[in-house]
Amino acid sequence: MLVVAVDTSTPAVTAGVVRLGRSEHSTELCPRVLATRVTVNARAHAEVLTPQILACLEEANVQRSEIDAIVTGTGPGPYTGLRVGMATAAAFGDALGVPVYGVCSLDAMAAQVGPGQELLVVTDARRREVYWARYRDGHRIEGPAVHRPAHVQADPSHVIAGSRDHADLFSLPYVEVQSPAPAGLVAVAARDIVDRRVPDPLVPLYLRRPDATEPGAPRREPDPIPPPGFLTRGTA
Repeated sequence: MLVVAVDTSTPAVTAGVVRLGRSEHSTELCPRVLATRVTVNARAHAEVLTPQILACLEEANVQRSEIDAIVTGTGPGPYTGLRVGMATAAAFGDALGVPVYGVCSLDAMAAQVGPGQELLVVTDARRREVYWARYRDGHRIEGPAVHRPAHVQADPSHVIAGSRDHADLFSLPYVEVQSPAPAGLVAVAARDIVDRRVPDPLVPLYLRRPDATEPGAPRREPDPIPPPGFLTRGTA
């Protein structure tokens, strides 16, 4: 199966084309990256994501009609950047008539580290805070949440991944995984993709309200991106 994966939950604008199947000597699902593009620029999400997707399709020699599914990171992440990636994934899915699966971006990073670890993943939440989640043997046991680093315990984790600047605030060995990659994103959604399960509505993990609001406008929780019917058309 051919899957397009995107993530804009961190300053890294990520897109890739992944072939999902079983390895020759195992029954485990194995994502194999055919093409990937990453631009580290927190202000360029809207400008570069779609061109990156198209460049990956061209490099992988994959036609749009061959795409079976799309996976997008749902955060946690800053409001504007995160919404760009999810809206772009939803629009591609609707145009191509394929399902769009949302996965926690921190889970994708944990998948890149692999099982067998007591792992803490942290990313930049701005306001001197971090988004974080804790994993044991590949399974999330705490989070995702947002706190100041001083309020996040290093124990019982043995290693840390994510934003290097923020990981350095913890006394843990660093694993070189700074942002979600296409293989990690697809790995988290692999079983749902192969089983052709109808995806849940895309709901961003903001974990807090946006920094900027219209003066005098009432605050409310974010709606799913987009409504359920928009995502599930053509998935039967």
